[in-house]
Order: sequence, then C-alpha cells, then structure tokens
Amino acid sequence: MSAHHHHHHTHGGNQPSLLLPLLLIAGFAAVEAIGGWWTGSLALLSDAGHMVSDALALALAWIGSWIARKPATLKHNFGLGRAEVIVALVNALLMLAVIAYIVYEAVQRLMQPQPVQGGEVMLIAFVGLVVNIIVARMLHKGHSSLNSRAALLHVMGDLLGSVAAIVAGAVIYFTGWMPVDPLLSLFISVLILMSTLRLLAEVLHVLMEAVPHHIDIQNVEQAMGRIEKVHGVHHLHIWSLSSEKTALSAHIVLADMQDWQEVLGNLGHMLDEQFNIEHVTLQPEIHIDSAAGHGDCWLTKHAHHPDEHDHDHCHGHGHAH
Repeated sequence: MSAHHHHHHTHGGNQPSLLLPLLLIAGFAAVEAIGGWWTGSLALLSDAGHMVSDALALALAWIGSWIARKPATLKHNFGLGRAEVIVALVNALLMLAVIAYIVYEAVQRLMQPQPVQGGEVMLIAFVGLVVNIIVARMLHKGHSSLNSRAALLHVMGDLLGSVAAIVAGAVIYFTGWMPVDPLLSLFISVLILMSTLRLLAEVLHVLMEAVPHHIDIQNVEQAMGRIEKVHGVHHLHIWSLSSEKTALSAHIVLADMQDWQEVLGNLGHMLDEQFNIEHVTLQPEIHIDSAAGHGDCWLTKHAHHPDEHDHDHCHGHGHAH
C-alpha cells in the first residue's frame, strides 16, 4: 500500500490517508455479506450493509481530501467539489433501500424463524470487530479534519454493529433461540438509519447553499467592515462548494476607486486567515452622499442607454441595514 502514500507528504496536509482504511472496510463488508448469506444470518448481512455505508462515507472523505489537494488551476472548478455531494446523496438513498430490505426480511423471519449457523456467525463477526478496531486506530492517529472525524464516528457505529452480530451468533450457538438474529438485525438497521440521516442532513445543507455550520455570517460581515477604507458591505453571500471549501461573494462600498487594489488584497488575506474562505468574489462600488441623489451608485450615471442593465448592480444600496 505504500505506493499510495507518496503524494500525501508532498502536500503536507494533516489529512491521514483514508485509502487503506477504506479498502479494509470495503473488503471486509464483502466477506461479511457472503458470510451472512452462507450462515443464514440476517444480523451479519445487515452489519455488512452498515460497513458498506461506512466504506462510502470513507470514500467521500477521501474524495474530499483529494479534491482539496488539487492544484490551484482547478480552484474554481465547482464540478469536482460537487461530485462529493452527489456521491453522498446516492449513498444515503442506497442505504435507505438497504434498511427497507433488512426490516422487511427481519419481519418475515420473526414470523417463521430460519436456521442460522451461530458458531460461524460469531467467528466472522469477531473478525469484523477486529478490522473495525484496526481502522478506528488508523483514523484516530491522523489529526482530525472534519472528514476523518465523521469517518471515525461511522466506524464506532460499525463496532456496535459487529458486537450485535457477535451477540446474535453467541445466543444462537448457546441457546438455539433463532429470533435473536432478526431482532438484532433490526437494531443494526436503526444504526444505519442514524448515520444515513446525518449524512442526508449534511448533503441538504450544502445543496441548499446554506452558510456552513462553522461560520457566523455576522462575524464575517463585521470583520470585513473593519478593514481600512471599507465603507460598507452589501449582498454578502457565503456557501459551501464542498466539505473542504467555502465561497463568498459581496459588494464593497469605497470612497475612492484608487483604494480598490489595496482593499481587495487586504480583504482576501483576512478572509483566508481568519475564516479559511479562499473563493472570494468581490465587486467595488463608489460611495455617494445621500445629498447627491437617492443612494444610486456610480454606475447609473454612465447608463445613457435605457437598454443597458448597469443599474442592476446597484438596486437599493442607499438603504442602510
């Protein structure tokens, strides 16, 4: 696996490599799925389903960190960042289908219990538990970016799922009480549902172009207003491009166009330093005293032709907040 690690160090992030944990989990999910089908255990099958959902979460985190490391020429390429969001949405919907299947199957089996090979279930689920512990250790070693913290949370859920499958195997092995298998698979499907709803909430937050959770838009506006020669900030928008990248656009009111280059540099630097916002689009406006008119901005003075849409840039800037 060392081949995959070379390019990580060149970009010196504190992003742990998520590729190896991803492959481990995906690989073992396949083993569990086959094992569940072979032993007749729904608990193992549903734990495999849970591991698949976690492998997808890890894949997202990995794609996210890979996109974040792309060179600057792709800085403004929305397509890649949004791919992460689309994969997350598909993942969530897929998991809802998995849950529906598990619940349906569990109800069927509660009505007419099916034989399960308890010993083998215990063994496979125990190996799954070990794999999860290894992965959790690997993720914990890396410094936590938002993504690997989320991934770690998923793996903790996985640990619970594997424990549930071990319990199912043990109860069947020692007492022969078959209904414990579908019952515990229902418990695991609740775990999957919880992680799926959390994922869906994050996806919708990005798709609705909402302000990222970790940013307070009023703080940003005040910080921008404090920069020298900035007389006002209008039409401030902040949104997520992907889990790693935040974008901002705004109109900045100046007293003199000569100051723009300096103000632009200072604003860009401050937003990157303080708020980690690097996609910044700013538009300058010249400030006119209210005596001079109805708070129209300088562009309208140049618009002799009624068909020019210059005034669109300026509506309602005269009004203070």
